[in-house]
Amino acid sequence: MNWIIFFLVVQVLHFAGTWKLYKKAGRKSWEAAIPVYNAVVLMGIINRPKWWVILLFIPVINLLIFPVIWVEIARSFRKFDTKDTWLAILSLGFYNFYLNYVIFDQLKYNANRSIKPPSKTGEWVSSITFAIAAATFVHTYIMQPFTIPTSSLEKSLLIGDFLFVSKFHYGARVPISPIALPMVHDSIPGTGLRSYVKGIEFPYMRLPGLQKVKRNDIVVFNWPSDSLALMWGDTSDKFTYKPIDKKTNYVKRCVGIPGDSLEIKNGYIYINGKKTVLPDRAKPQFNYYVNTNTPFTADEIIHTYNVNPSEASVLNQERTEYFINLDKEHALMMKNDPKVVSIKRNIEAKGSYQPDIFPHDPQYAWSQDNYGPIYIPAKGDKVTLDKKSLPFYQRIISEYENNDFEIKDNGDIYINGVKTDQYTFKQDYFWMMGDNRQRSLDARFWGYTPFDHVVGKPVFIWMSLDQNETAINKKVRWDRLFTTVGGDGKPKSYFVYFLVALGLYYVGKEVVKRRKK
Repeated sequence: MNWIIFFLVVQVLHFAGTWKLYKKAGRKSWEAAIPVYNAVVLMGIINRPKWWVILLFIPVINLLIFPVIWVEIARSFRKFDTKDTWLAILSLGFYNFYLNYVIFDQLKYNANRSIKPPSKTGEWVSSITFAIAAATFVHTYIMQPFTIPTSSLEKSLLIGDFLFVSKFHYGARVPISPIALPMVHDSIPGTGLRSYVKGIEFPYMRLPGLQKVKRNDIVVFNWPSDSLALMWGDTSDKFTYKPIDKKTNYVKRCVGIPGDSLEIKNGYIYINGKKTVLPDRAKPQFNYYVNTNTPFTADEIIHTYNVNPSEASVLNQERTEYFINLDKEHALMMKNDPKVVSIKRNIEAKGSYQPDIFPHDPQYAWSQDNYGPIYIPAKGDKVTLDKKSLPFYQRIISEYENNDFEIKDNGDIYINGVKTDQYTFKQDYFWMMGDNRQRSLDARFWGYTPFDHVVGKPVFIWMSLDQNETAINKKVRWDRLFTTVGGDGKPKSYFVYFLVALGLYYVGKEVVKRRKK
């Protein structure tokens, strides 16, 4: 509703600030009042192509185009001075009111105005504006850069990997927060200030995608539980609302899809009763207690056993007892090391209630290593609501699907004011987990991820930096540059092919340039 009100307010302001200008340009004043049509007419008045109208209705992109339109209106009535340009922009378009009412009689419409900027500065500003608009469009609807901050998906994705995340695989989500700084997430870097206008939102919409989220896909999504008011100076420690698209970006593996029944036994995932088979690039890791007769060197831990130094702890002064995070391959390698006396995987037993484990209810005494079974809802599924099922679905009903949910003192359930004991899900849900089984904040702690929280699919690693190295030849993980995220077998780097293609491009460009001479 808020965005409809906002749209109507914009239309009213546009009419109030330009109806006389339309008339001076040879049009009818009422044409400034008709939504969409008024924009088409305006493009003719400012001598700009009709397709610009489309840009005005693309969320976030329009925020970059509106200032251009305000400046173009002023210039169409011979207001070319730098001060006029800045007044048009800094007044947020209200400079039109000054033109429309205060100095209207002095204005002269320039019907044949050249659309070329009158100065080098103007040309530069115009080029930068449209470059930012193009980059914002790509970032919002096609491909978004993303950095891996944690080790939850090692060894598939490493800390320091720089990715491109495809928006079009699952369908690009139309921005829910339409008034926001382009290419910035929830806060302005270095300031702690919100990057978007709170309270004005579009309803959830998504463009058609190329595929559905498949089991074991790596997925970037907005963290469903990100609603704590611990930013922007708020220290109340109370929950607060955040728009979906401004919740923190997470990346995990989708181990369970809608309709699946999931269970974890001793750290291993079972889907519909069968042990899941992960892609060969996935290397699940677990914590191990390791005893040795001789201390490990740092080089052995990092390079021989491929361990992140932050995930290896020394437990005694003699440096012979360790708590280390290993994948299966390197655990077997360590077991065969002559200096290793014993190695044992650490598993949390099922049977004791842990409040931080979803669904956070004493009825379900589960651990992160022995969990479930749990059902993953699909759109259209109908469930019975009772004492056993409510811990799983109450958050879905009230927060993810925006219903008014109430439990009376006598135990009766009311949804949107209607007494019921059943509920039908409005969208699909997924189970997102890290491959780093015991060092990942994932679905075992917050529960289901709704489809409207899905951002995109990581497809390409263009840079990878090792946080544990300082030398440039070791800092850059050259074998990971320009590799694909998905696929079978060891990742293949296409960096050399990129350099060759880049070289051929510049050689070809130089040849064409010399021939023209």
